[in-house]
Amino acid sequence: MSRATPATAALQKAGIAFDVVEYEYDPTAGQTGNHAAASIGENPDRVFKTLMVLVDRKPACVVVPVAATISMKKVAAAFGGKSAEMMPPTDAERATGYHVGGISPFGQRRRVTTALAREALDQPHVIINGGKRGYLVRLSAADAIRATSALTADLLA
Repeated sequence: MSRATPATAALQKAGIAFDVVEYEYDPTAGQTGNHAAASIGENPDRVFKTLMVLVDRKPACVVVPVAATISMKKVAAAFGGKSAEMMPPTDAERATGYHVGGISPFGQRRRVTTALAREALDQPHVIINGGKRGYLVRLSAADAIRATSALTADLLA
């Protein structure tokens, strides 16, 4: 694959089947996840965003539907913590090796505990950032879980 990213390289190394889905990233679009879903003509319930959080001050990753809002209380509980907050964008970029808008749960610079919203299990496939803006990967939820050793949890508000 000529346009490999650390995310796609990690998926390939793990032997996980995926398809690349590209779209024209628009930094002015506001809700970039919803913009991505519309751009590729996909149901927003199947397009997932990657958010970096701090649970009891330790980094973690949550992957949830683009139109959803997370509950910090549920995020903390999913990781066995007491409190959760969003990781500052510059810290998320430094920890993952990706730019905001292109953060993937796959192939991160430092592997962290990951949780996938349980809603993913109801979908025939999920579409998750592939490691750069405008670059997504389509794969099964089971494969996304396998690639990240993710737990599945109720994360949504």
